[in-house]
Amino acid sequence: MKKLLLPVLLFILFNSCFAQPDRWQQRISYNIHVKMDVATNRFAGIEKIDYFNNSPDTLYRVFFHTYWNAFQPNSSMDVRSRELGKTILGVDKQGKEVHDWDPRVKDRILNLKPDEIGYQKVAYVTVNGKAQKLKEHETILEVVLDKPILPKSKTTFEVSFQAQVPLQIRRSGRDNAEGVKYSMAQWYPKMAEYDYQGWNANPYIAREFYGVWGDYNVKIDIDKSYMVAASATLQNPNQVGFGYEETGAKVVKPSGATLTWNFIANNVHDFVWAADSNYAMIKRKVKNGPLLYIVYKNVDSFRVPFKKLADTAELAYPIMAKTFGPYPYKNFTFIQGGDGGMEYPMATLIKNAGIGTGIHEWMHSWYQGMMGTNESLYPWMDEGFTTYAEERVMGELRQKKTFLQEGSYLSYFRLVKSGFEEPMSTHSDHYNTNYAYSVAAYSKGAVFMTQLGYIVGDSVRDKILLEYYREWRFKHPNSNDFIRVAEKVSGIELEWYKEYWVYSTKTIDYAIDSLWEENGKTNIRIKRIGEMPMPIDVELTFKDSTKELHYIPLDLMYGQKPVESDSVPRTVHEEWRWAHPTYTFSTDRKILDLSEVQIDPSQRLADIDRRNNLLKIHW
Repeated sequence: MKKLLLPVLLFILFNSCFAQPDRWQQRISYNIHVKMDVATNRFAGIEKIDYFNNSPDTLYRVFFHTYWNAFQPNSSMDVRSRELGKTILGVDKQGKEVHDWDPRVKDRILNLKPDEIGYQKVAYVTVNGKAQKLKEHETILEVVLDKPILPKSKTTFEVSFQAQVPLQIRRSGRDNAEGVKYSMAQWYPKMAEYDYQGWNANPYIAREFYGVWGDYNVKIDIDKSYMVAASATLQNPNQVGFGYEETGAKVVKPSGATLTWNFIANNVHDFVWAADSNYAMIKRKVKNGPLLYIVYKNVDSFRVPFKKLADTAELAYPIMAKTFGPYPYKNFTFIQGGDGGMEYPMATLIKNAGIGTGIHEWMHSWYQGMMGTNESLYPWMDEGFTTYAEERVMGELRQKKTFLQEGSYLSYFRLVKSGFEEPMSTHSDHYNTNYAYSVAAYSKGAVFMTQLGYIVGDSVRDKILLEYYREWRFKHPNSNDFIRVAEKVSGIELEWYKEYWVYSTKTIDYAIDSLWEENGKTNIRIKRIGEMPMPIDVELTFKDSTKELHYIPLDLMYGQKPVESDSVPRTVHEEWRWAHPTYTFSTDRKILDLSEVQIDPSQRLADIDRRNNLLKIHW
């Protein structure tokens, strides 16, 4: 009995610590062994998978992502890219048409040669040793099970596959523009997530990802001249060397032409690695934080920028941990590779050492790495929250005094005026333009978080961020989960905010309508022009330089934000009933005393026409 007691207790503790609030979630364990042939850019692998069906449902089939099949002429990714490229967004300053290309993809897939394409060919999938029926759907492999997977049960799969690394086009590939040989993202057959909404088997067209929480034990056999970096912790550093070895240890490499690299990552939803024969590494142990690996091409032009990235990341971590919660893993790796910046749990691929990009990708460890939100359905909860975090961390690092999120607001305003905007609830794959997707996910998503501070108060919003981290990390939250946390922390009803901002393209536009004096008081009437209602701050400035802040809550909030600053006295007025287009409030000061009236002096309100928000009076 004593031998059984510890495993049982650990199982109970693990599942209680990471239990979904009122929601189950699946679990997976991967053991993957691949052998890379650097001469042909091909490899073969075996996956041994333990899959835990924690759902109440019986599963008669499962799905795997085979992402690299997208990198073939006439694939869905290829066709989708070329079709979107036909859309003309406008003209540039030189009068040339601006097409809706993803510049990294364009029509490059169409022109790939046989030795440049990517593929993942699954030879077999067995369940408990018995081969299953396979149906290929380009980047999705359907496995029809001979025996269903019952609720609350474990099933063991074995997957045999062969793959060819595509020429670097999007996220994955070989021989990128900076000369990195292998950027190995989306490289293995990955089981699709099954959740409370069913299977999430989205064909790959270069958008976002969603994965099952699990553990990875990965072994990579590769030419011993290649250094490997990965989103995990290396288990045999003293065998492989390359700077991973323990301090003072003597590296003893096995004989033969190849090395086996063994990495382990626990409680993550993906695994990425990269390899090159000319990588160098910087190590940094962050105080009260993780061990950082910065892996880059060992050439002069990259050496100084990546050292600066290491310095900045070390300085940034205390801000990140204080504002968004501590990083929970042992290490994090910045890996030069890929085609821009792309996040994975415990690592990122970045083509260059841009500081903003590096901080953005590390912040994805919170808003995707730890949260694991379904990015196909809620890309703004990933990219938008991360963009907000990047802007905030960079602003604090640079001691920036101006409005930190100004860039995101301006980007959103441009989208509104373009006529291409779609609701943020649109599935990532099904936006009509790359432009609308990108701005909605990144900029409008960031504005969501900054504007939330306007609604509930910045200090309350910060408490919401930490409570969201505490309650929902490792649990695949959706938009309503975040709003419920925000409501509980703030005491303010916020369903209206989600419905307007996420599920519609209705805009905010308020204006100063008129002023008049009556019975010794000055009346100010505010007009709502846009279709989205909001609470309103109005600041009055008088000739003697004194100020008053007048706060008008929205009736849908059933509450009010706390005083944010004692520097200007605040008056709270009766709530503005959202159906009413105008609202009038008064001050005891004479109208001739007024010198300025301003709606939203903080600029956090995403008012699409701020020209009518400020009235300067010259008597």
